[in-house]
Amino acid sequence: MSLTHFDAQGQAHMVDVGPKTSTHRIAVATGEIHMLPATLQLIEAGTAKKGDVIGIARIAGIQAAKKTADLIPLCHPLALTRVAVDFSTHHDPHQVTCTATVETHGQTGVEMEALTAVQVALLTIYDMCKAVDRGMTITSVKLLEKHGGKSGSFVAG
Repeated sequence: MSLTHFDAQGQAHMVDVGPKTSTHRIAVATGEIHMLPATLQLIEAGTAKKGDVIGIARIAGIQAAKKTADLIPLCHPLALTRVAVDFSTHHDPHQVTCTATVETHGQTGVEMEALTAVQVALLTIYDMCKAVDRGMTITSVKLLEKHGGKSGSFVAG
């Protein structure tokens, strides 16, 4: 197995996806942000000083998925057909979980878009709540599943 973003001379390059078949591609990623109980209460009550934390984080995640090629140097710009960013809150431990689902019909996958959406959504929660909790920790960001393309499906075990 070899890394696809390097040519025979070891130089970084953008992978040529031209010969690849266009298929329906889906990726789902997740991550968590851990916080103090009082911070989670502010988020759930919608009374954070900067406003609706979850609503703004959702929009940030969607925007991030659309801008992934601008952030990750060797990613292809993609015409995304769907981006969904969802959140759930948990009280033991005190955290917000973000799950992003990204879809396209194209020649390359959307794993990076889903992972970027999760990271930026969680960073937005941090940004909006840092005045009351600078000790928040973003953890467990990972690809849960991907479907489509020559390599088929992947589901995390």
